[in-house]
Amino acid sequence: MQIFKLENMIKGWFVGDFEPSVLKSKDVEVGVKEYKKGDYEQKHHHKIATEITLIARGRVKMNGVEYKSGDIILIEPDEATDFEVLEDTMSVVVKMPSVLNDKYLGEAK
Repeated sequence: MQIFKLENMIKGWFVGDFEPSVLKSKDVEVGVKEYKKGDYEQKHHHKIATEITLIARGRVKMNGVEYKSGDIILIEPDEATDFEVLEDTMSVVVKMPSVLNDKYLGEAK
């Protein structure tokens, strides 16, 4: 058995094709993300990866729609979304496959 600390991972990502990681995989990325009320990620999309975001705690707004604890959002490749944090939030994010540099600002063209 090995023990790791989330605080030693980069931006909450702990499984994927990057270092450091608990499990190196080209198939999937997994991260636990913590946000403070008022945090904002501008609209972006992925050309290859499908992203699944679970709102584990808190409330956010994506593309003008509010999501709360227990909501799971599936974002397909080329679907763009922003991410506005309405209250302190924890999310769990799964991306498939694990592809470095697959985040593009704005809408897909």
